[in-house]
Amino acid sequence: MPPVPSGSRWIAFSAVSLLLLAVAAGVAQSPAEAPPADVKQLYDRSCASCHGTDGRGHGPAADALNPKPRDFTRGTYKFRTTASGSLPADEDLYRAVANGLPGTSMLGWKGLLSEPQMHALVAYVKQFSPRFATERPTPVVVTTAVPPSPASVERGRAAYESLACGACHGNAGSGADAVAGGLQDDWGHESFAPNLTEPWAFRGGRTATDIYVRLKTGINGTPMPSFADTAKDGDLWDVANYVVSLARKPVWEMNADELKAHYARQVDADAASPVQRGRSLVATMACGHCHTPADSEGRALPGLNFAGGVKFRLVVWGDVVSANLTSDNETGLGRYSDADIKQAFTHGIKRDGSRMLPFPMGWPAYAHLTPQDQDAIVAYLRTIPPVKNQIPPPVRPGVFAYLASKFQMLIGGKDFPIVIFAGNAGSAGTPAGGQAAVVR
Repeated sequence: MPPVPSGSRWIAFSAVSLLLLAVAAGVAQSPAEAPPADVKQLYDRSCASCHGTDGRGHGPAADALNPKPRDFTRGTYKFRTTASGSLPADEDLYRAVANGLPGTSMLGWKGLLSEPQMHALVAYVKQFSPRFATERPTPVVVTTAVPPSPASVERGRAAYESLACGACHGNAGSGADAVAGGLQDDWGHESFAPNLTEPWAFRGGRTATDIYVRLKTGINGTPMPSFADTAKDGDLWDVANYVVSLARKPVWEMNADELKAHYARQVDADAASPVQRGRSLVATMACGHCHTPADSEGRALPGLNFAGGVKFRLVVWGDVVSANLTSDNETGLGRYSDADIKQAFTHGIKRDGSRMLPFPMGWPAYAHLTPQDQDAIVAYLRTIPPVKNQIPPPVRPGVFAYLASKFQMLIGGKDFPIVIFAGNAGSAGTPAGGQAAVVR
């Protein structure tokens, strides 16, 4: 089966890892290369890797991203200056395209694309949803701001409590003591309330006006409601001033002692929430990329999240298939002890005593994780729902094929690629086959 480089998960994920400068499949254009004049071609080159050519938010890079790219077909947008449930104004869409969304993989295109091109993308994105043909945005009225003052901040603190903001954001805004967990957005993805002490990651802006608007509009598609009908405007301005006051010093402005104290507090917080820490580590280490099978376009196969079944051809060493990391007793980690799991991802030793190659599973690097982080990863893996997907054993090449390919590699200098196959090589779902990605 001839491997093809296009539409591969690995290439898309590598683009994400490089600060998404290539996620747009053409972001890093040379000065001599003008962006395409055709708006569809512009969208396909700049947006489709994340949002998909059909605008459904399921491009090849989508599964590696958190939060997930926007599904344009619903016409549901989070950061707007319009009423709850309303379509966004064109200016809202332009602002997201030009400035990006801090704390996400959505980069700002200002300086990369011209003003006419960004406005053309706004118009093109709107055509994905029929809502724009029949509805009009309903702007909110921004009243006169309440100037920040100790009195306003104190009133805002009281209103923050009465509006139960702490249920999601925590009493002090950091989320440490938040009681609302397991939140999901309208697309069924995990939803996390932002840490209000870190305003540089506020996606809708960090000023008191930005926060006031967010309180008044809500964030469509998420558990964050609008308070336009449940609080007075003056109270919303006070809450905005209070949230601004919660900002902590960013690490890039801390001295050595402050940094040590900050990270010591973070270690303590991680120890108190091991599952949350483990989820963060698993996402950062991109475990799902190799342990979730995908179709030929790089989109995760439904119902097989972390169920393994991704087939790798290592040429010299044969074919290996990624393990089922779900809690299934028969085919996953359900009957593994904590020590079994940690031994596998830190020393490359399976439960049956067999050893893994040092690639593509990067266990030599994971051996340097702290014991606390190893325990956190195990704690999170225990929470993954069971999926029955029996993984086949590795297929080793014959001795002559092994020696021949080894000779080509060591003596001939041939660089054999790693080939990743689409589909599921396990017992459930779509069998592995079809197109494959080449990774060197």
